[in-house]
Amino acid sequence: MSIREDALNRNLTPLLAACAANEGIDPQLLMEGVARGTVAIPKNVHHQFERIMAVGQGVATKVNANIGSSKDHPEVENELQKLCVALKAGADTVMDLSMGGNLSEVRREILSHCPVPLGTVPIYQSIAQTVELQKKDIGEVTVDEIFRTIEEQARDGVDFMTIHCGITRSTLDRVRNHQRLMGVVSRGGSFTIEWMSYNNKENPMYEHYDELLALLKEHEVTLSLGDGIRPGCLADATDRGQLQELIHLGELTLRAWDAGVQVMIEGPGHMPMNQIEANVLLQKRLCHGAPFYVLGPLVTDIAPGYDHITGAIGGAIAGAAGADFLCYVTPAEHLKLPNAEDVREGVIASKIAAHAADLAKGLPGAMDRDIAMAKCRNNLDWKGQIDLSLDPEKARRFRDEGGTYKGDACSMCGSYCAIKVYKRATSAKRQQQ
Repeated sequence: MSIREDALNRNLTPLLAACAANEGIDPQLLMEGVARGTVAIPKNVHHQFERIMAVGQGVATKVNANIGSSKDHPEVENELQKLCVALKAGADTVMDLSMGGNLSEVRREILSHCPVPLGTVPIYQSIAQTVELQKKDIGEVTVDEIFRTIEEQARDGVDFMTIHCGITRSTLDRVRNHQRLMGVVSRGGSFTIEWMSYNNKENPMYEHYDELLALLKEHEVTLSLGDGIRPGCLADATDRGQLQELIHLGELTLRAWDAGVQVMIEGPGHMPMNQIEANVLLQKRLCHGAPFYVLGPLVTDIAPGYDHITGAIGGAIAGAAGADFLCYVTPAEHLKLPNAEDVREGVIASKIAAHAADLAKGLPGAMDRDIAMAKCRNNLDWKGQIDLSLDPEKARRFRDEGGTYKGDACSMCGSYCAIKVYKRATSAKRQQQ
């Protein structure tokens, strides 16, 4: 049986028990969430790792880091370095979005070093092989080739896959008849639309959806239903194309659950702050409470070089409203392939957003670390503050750069440290005076 079927049958397997222990949640509550579909546990039967985790209602907001080679930078060594940096910074999952080099070898190398769930977008490999190796057009990739790639990646151990099943011919008609400022910015979505236009046929991942589900269930791959019509700028947010695809994703969610396949729903990338909460509520309503996986969202379009910040702002708002999974955004977004330092900054920014969301959600235990930090600050315990930081290395470096004032204050306040002044003012000796 699949993970979902075990939960539906209230069969507390070692995997479910281990996940509950890692999440700090009662196993029965975890099983209920998986059975309802509000929680997903991405864990391929072929990928062995100990950090089994859950995404969804009642567990901590998770952060994903994207890595992957490109045509200009195909070396797997760079991606392994990024993987190491992402994990050290606290990424809960990683996605391999490679489109350069030997894609099967790159993925297998990353998988062999990955102690957390790994995701992919299989159509990337199908298209890259068709265009680069076979010297054909995007539209000439065959349905069999797409499915062979999905099966290969599933057998390799990929834990969750982004597949753009919700783009249908009716969706495409709506997009074409509604003027967007930026059209379609999802790479997988654009590939799918190019294939449909070239062949004048329905989206094969929608048309052959039942076959896809059977394949994913066989290898226990969580289906991450891709948002191929997501807005690429604020001006296109919450339009008819985006919402039409979301309606289809809700319908496809029920079919996947019926087939014993776990589901996550991917969400928008660019959106004004005042629309984020409404989008989360729409997704939860239309997709029956399935975990929501958002890219950012980015809350302004004018901050290239700082989009890890714009994404963290949107991610915190989305998470507080009920989003479950934040896909990080790096400072390199829209500009270049991120390097290891970009990856580190992106993960840290999204970890801040995820934690802020957990605090707003009132997740049990979420405040514990903040309370411990407050106690350390009140006691001017610098080592404790650094150890509790999301980025201890940076906190330690800043502390060292600033120097100390007699070892117990910081270089900003020195003898005028408010904590020291207040304690002196309220000391028993001062009160007696």
